[in-house]
Amino acid sequence: MQHPAEGSPDGTTTVLQPGFLASLFRELGADEDEDPTTEGRTTADPTTEGPAAGGPAAGPAPTVLPPRSGPDGAADDPVAAHGRAAALTHHRTLAVQAEHQHLADLLRRAAQPVSAMDFESQLRSYQPRPFPDDGPQAEPEPAWADFAPPEPADPDPDQPRSRRLLDSGYQRELAQARLRHQRALREWRTRQAELADSGAVAARQAHEEAERARARAVQEYNDSLEECRRAYRQAEPAAVESLLERALAAAEGATRDLPAPCRAVFRALTRTAVLDLDLPPLDTVPALAGYRLTEAGETEPVPRPAADVRTDYLRLAARLALRALQAADAVDTDEVLAGVVLNGWLRVPGQPPQCLLSVDADRDALARTRLVPDAGHLGDEGADGGVYAEAEHDESLLRLRALAAVITPDPYAGEAVQPWGSASSAVPALDELSPGEFALLVRAVLTAGGLRDWSVRLRGPAGLVATAEGDPGSGLPGRWVVWASRGPGPVTAEEIATLAEAVREEGADRGLRMTCGRFTEEALDLTGEDRHQRIHLMDGPGIRELARTHLELPLTL
Repeated sequence: MQHPAEGSPDGTTTVLQPGFLASLFRELGADEDEDPTTEGRTTADPTTEGPAAGGPAAGPAPTVLPPRSGPDGAADDPVAAHGRAAALTHHRTLAVQAEHQHLADLLRRAAQPVSAMDFESQLRSYQPRPFPDDGPQAEPEPAWADFAPPEPADPDPDQPRSRRLLDSGYQRELAQARLRHQRALREWRTRQAELADSGAVAARQAHEEAERARARAVQEYNDSLEECRRAYRQAEPAAVESLLERALAAAEGATRDLPAPCRAVFRALTRTAVLDLDLPPLDTVPALAGYRLTEAGETEPVPRPAADVRTDYLRLAARLALRALQAADAVDTDEVLAGVVLNGWLRVPGQPPQCLLSVDADRDALARTRLVPDAGHLGDEGADGGVYAEAEHDESLLRLRALAAVITPDPYAGEAVQPWGSASSAVPALDELSPGEFALLVRAVLTAGGLRDWSVRLRGPAGLVATAEGDPGSGLPGRWVVWASRGPGPVTAEEIATLAEAVREEGADRGLRMTCGRFTEEALDLTGEDRHQRIHLMDGPGIRELARTHLELPLTL
């Protein structure tokens, strides 16, 4: 094929090399088996590549414009457009698969056991570092003993030692040795002066001073750590919170690409740690299974079932919560904590935080619950193994529910749960206490008042029912039935009658009705009757007064 050369005044022509137009249109997106054409009439060049094998017979190419897209409104070739759509679908599907693999990796790492950050593991040791160059500056001063000649042999034992030392040969050797010693001293002092001028001595002194500073720093750190341990054993809130947050931060290090900070507040009133865990965003879990190409040639997302997305997020949140509980339990080697309350919060910018899970576990519950999943449950079998197990069979969720945890059924629907306890302050109000804390407080104040031999008959979110014995000489003598409720609702006369019946059935001497709320007028009037004279009432102010009197710890109003 020949074309007139542009800008050639003599009208000469330039012959294009075979395959040039094919490669040009291949770059523009056209098929290689289509004969390229130009404006006007063209003929097939027998030297260029023909149709692909098995295609139509060779013949004159149709007069068409090259398939392209541009501002003139020309449309893409359907085959090329379909190929580009298929490639885009494939790449987007690979991206979604990478998100699923990242989630599986997060689930595995979130379930790994954490190292205990107790006081013993935080002690430091000092190891001296040698000076980098032990050269001539470390040379000792020449000693006379290294140059003194040996004394002459003693031929006659009766001859005095002074006569032997006056031997002329020995005196000559002695003089020569003294000369050598003096020469060695001068050379050594000269080298020392040169080293002092070169700064080597100053460098060694600086190194020794730095080593002494390192030793002092290690000793001061260990002393401060021992002081913190003493404060921790005395249940000082600052020391307990510092140790807990250090352990929680170390546990978070396994998933640095998924920040999940956890703050700790220690309440000395109930010796309970309240942990606030920030849960990951909802979009951490992939909502798509991939992409597919429709019959119309369009790329279409394939959503995952909503139940699978919901379960994966709850599974991840459960493993993060178990990891935080394990870190708090492992660091408490001195058994200062009586219980742990953990609240998992979802924080979305511009919206109030939502509590998606809450755990109220005492020391006994933490001790009998395995907080780390088994090795075979960490998803080593692949995507169809432990990581993506069914929700009802997921070990992390089952163990979290074994701790009497409340978990939202659907985090994507905004269904929040009521946290068991609030970490707003170290000195809580009565309504901020968790069920476990409330039970501990009731037992602590009544034990300090004289009741012992506790037997809890019923315990739940609303409160507890228990029996206890008081010494005859104490302020609470005899056998008691205690009914304490933590809700703000008023106590009715029917509940007072129920407590009186329980006192008769238990053969107890008295009954005590405690509430964080108040009593109705009918309930107060009922206790004035003769048959209910053995029933004693205590409302919120009374509980606060008992805590201040017996435990010397106030409660916020």
